[in-house]
Amino acid sequence: MRKPRDYDAELKALEDKTRELKARKVQQLGELVVATGADALTGEELAGALVALTETTDTGKKEAWAKRGTAFFRSKSQRSAKPSDGNSSGAPAQPGRAQSASGGASAA
Repeated sequence: MRKPRDYDAELKALEDKTRELKARKVQQLGELVVATGADALTGEELAGALVALTETTDTGKKEAWAKRGTAFFRSKSQRSAKPSDGNSSGAPAQPGRAQSASGGASAA
């Protein structure tokens, strides 16, 4: 004879997992804000910038932002992977500032 499923326990486990994932997402977003230096902005400035970003439909801008973000994460992982290496790549590291993939600053 099969054991009956405990739907209440399964639902509670799913709710707990959802809560845990939401908390991790909030923490990671906060870490991203700090890592990019956006924590120097006021809440209103940051919110306004994010709203403008989400309203943008220009795919060229979005692709440029994605490339810049990729470059930011690559440079960050290279810095943390070789902390005592002394930056042997020859390119000066710019902590707190990501350089765009095209070499220039992109406008929002």
